Amino acid sequence: MFYTVLLGGQLTWNIPLVVGLICIAVLYSFIVKRDTRIPLTRLQPLLFFLGLVLLYLATGSPLSTISHLSFSLHMIQMSLLYFIVPPFILLGIPEPIFKQIYKLPMIKKGSKRLLRPKTALYIFATLFLMYHLPFALDILSQNAFIQNGYLFLLFLLSFSIWWPITSPDLKQRLHGKQMKRYVFRSGLLLMPACVFFMLTALTDGMNNPFLTQITSQLCIPSGNGSLQLLPPPFNTEYDQLMAGIFMLGIHKFGIMLSLRLGNKMQG
Repeated sequence: MFYTVLLGGQLTWNIPLVVGLICIAVLYSFIVKRDTRIPLTRLQPLLFFLGLVLLYLATGSPLSTISHLSFSLHMIQMSLLYFIVPPFILLGIPEPIFKQIYKLPMIKKGSKRLLRPKTALYIFATLFLMYHLPFALDILSQNAFIQNGYLFLLFLLSFSIWWPITSPDLKQRLHGKQMKRYVFRSGLLLMPACVFFMLTALTDGMNNPFLTQITSQLCIPSGNGSLQLLPPPFNTEYDQLMAGIFMLGIHKFGIMLSLRLGNKMQG
């Protein structure tokens, strides 16, 4: 039960992260209110703040620990982190503010070292698939520093992936057939990870190393079904099948919503 995890001190709030995100939100509000000439739609502040809230819920709240109790919950967490948060934050940045920030020498110099979106997409898809392979997942889950670094790299790459779709610089967004090809390629490259979960479900599934790690920290015996902290269909073959479906659905939803919101704000 969740009480076991709670008593083990696993459901914690990341205070430094929430302080940092609040500082970003305050800075955003200050810049927007200071210059009333900045064209700002009602949706932009909402999307920016919502992106920060979802980022905290996915990485700094107890939901982050709970998501490790099953593959489907874990995939919902990762899908929110990589397919919803980046486009919301990018869409929430007004173009004039982005251009002012881009003029800063450190930002301008650093942007030249960023990977191109297509390259970032291939690297992201490869690393994302590798992260969920049994041997890689088992190794990474044993070292929190390496695991967090791996996930942070994926998060940075996700911004590059969403750049052609939701860039604050309207000139850098794709349109027409180029946009359709890019969206199709992104879905195609992420498909192997989804198929992997579905095929694994059909072949009787695999152990959840995240769940094993949590229960070992709490000194819970692994036998007699004690690892089943969530009711069925979690932690069954259906759990992994749902994980693949959730990933496909949230990615598709993120693209459709981002395109619609982007067109609405431009119109």
